Amino acid sequence: MRLLIVLFIPCCWLAMQTVHEFGHVAGGWVAGAQVKGVVLNPIDFSRTDFTSNPQPLITVWAGPVLGVVLPVAAWLVLSQFHMTEAFLARFFAGFCLIANGTYLGFGWTIGAGDAGVMLQEGSPVWSLVAFGLICIPTGLACWHGQGGHFGIGRNRTPVAWRTVTVAGGVLAATLSLNLLVTYQLPQLL
Repeated sequence: MRLLIVLFIPCCWLAMQTVHEFGHVAGGWVAGAQVKGVVLNPIDFSRTDFTSNPQPLITVWAGPVLGVVLPVAAWLVLSQFHMTEAFLARFFAGFCLIANGTYLGFGWTIGAGDAGVMLQEGSPVWSLVAFGLICIPTGLACWHGQGGHFGIGRNRTPVAWRTVTVAGGVLAATLSLNLLVTYQLPQLL
């Protein structure tokens, strides 16, 4: 069912940014940084701003690291309970692995975003490339053979309306959270 794909791809993008930025915030808490604000605008790239950041390497690496570890952990937990929608968590884990791996694995070439900060703060290029070389193939492996769950490919199965409803609900919740964090968090800090 194409509707599942149409709902779930933007959900993955928004949720990936949310988990990634949560990683920066969590890294900031550990490193003693003060969060100024988090931008999770659905039509822009996400970012976390700090008023003080005594250990920028911890805060910057925490974004992509937790941005892949948390989704993979969620998928593994859901799959242990044999939940019907665990394949969505698997796809999301793959999405996060590929997105974060590409962001660092290639982002260093133009000094983009986190990759630029990592290089400025002394991370060697090989560490960013290694992150990409681990994450991208692992993400593709997560995706391998999953088309049937989405109603596409040779081994496709019918997509349950319950699954579409879950994907739509997660998209609505993620979009709401993104807007709430972007526009309300700075007022709460």
